[in-house]
Amino acid sequence: MAEIALRGMTWDHARGFDPMVATAEDWARSHPGVTITWEKRSLQAFADRPIREMADTYDLMVIDHPHVGEVAARGDLLALDGIGRDDELAKLSAQSVGLSHPSYIFGGRQWALAIDAATPVAAFRPDRIAAAPADWDEAKAMAARGLVAFALVPINALMTFFGLARNMDYPVAEDPDRLMDREHARHILSELRAMAALVDPRCLTLDPVGIYDRMADDPEGPACSPFGYGYTNYSRDGFRRFPLVFADAPGFGANGPRGTVLGGTGIAVSAFSRHPEAAMAYAFHIAGAACQKGLYFTSGGQPANAAAWDDDACNAASRDFFRNTRRTLETAWLRPRHDGYMALQDRAGEVVHAFLRGEATEAETVARLDAAYRETRR
Repeated sequence: MAEIALRGMTWDHARGFDPMVATAEDWARSHPGVTITWEKRSLQAFADRPIREMADTYDLMVIDHPHVGEVAARGDLLALDGIGRDDELAKLSAQSVGLSHPSYIFGGRQWALAIDAATPVAAFRPDRIAAAPADWDEAKAMAARGLVAFALVPINALMTFFGLARNMDYPVAEDPDRLMDREHARHILSELRAMAALVDPRCLTLDPVGIYDRMADDPEGPACSPFGYGYTNYSRDGFRRFPLVFADAPGFGANGPRGTVLGGTGIAVSAFSRHPEAAMAYAFHIAGAACQKGLYFTSGGQPANAAAWDDDACNAASRDFFRNTRRTLETAWLRPRHDGYMALQDRAGEVVHAFLRGEATEAETVARLDAAYRETRR
């Protein structure tokens, strides 16, 4: 039998790379003649590289769901429905945490399988403070006491802007001519600027990994991150010097954690793969309950399957990361996914970041956000 060699591309973090390598090696042992080699790029380089370019090179790709509108329009990936695995798809849909599984459905087709679930949540050092902030006002009060770090690079500043707006039930990207109501946008911008003024200016240069590294490595590092994409790696013994505990995100008043911006990743198969059946078999395997709560988690992954989120062993190994943040994930908001959204995300993140740097007024920022929105919807 001819050897089948598959190539995959994922992102450069223990959470993104290690479980892919471990599951590929395990798959090769149980499927003689099939090898899967995974490569990695930095998170930003991964986000910037067009899907078409990756699809031309790789059989398997770990992607973000906002790409699916672009994918559906260009035909870079194989649809995973209607290929004789619809029973498996139905099971994965039933096992989805929040909107993780349906986030990869666009135009009535399934373009990837959710393997990683994430949304902004709170994190804290249990040796420094007893609990995460219960609401946004408490988070600001903790920041005023010097306890807080906040991921505010452009993409995270924008995701916090969107998440706070949706926590208030403010419509986002629902009007074809306006990203948000002007007063709603100004309200959220003012709240975000107030928080940014209370934290170390270095936060404007840090993503969640940078924040968590400071919290988990420095004895005198920040005690709390109230709003950043969760990374279960940091809640496990031995990953860093000081393990973190994760909790639901703070919302305004009694709103709870609703409205955070769904993240995570899915595994997709290139439309140009020479071995699509082999690639799809592996993809369905690692999205399944047994792998997700087993090898995928134990090798450093952050599963998207509810079987792992409910699992006692997964929770015991992660200081109840999954149970503690489940409500936030289940109420997370699904970003727009139309062809052109990724360009909006890039531009709007820079606009919000410029505002936080003090380079634009609220009115100028709102106008620039609306302009970017209109131009990327054409």
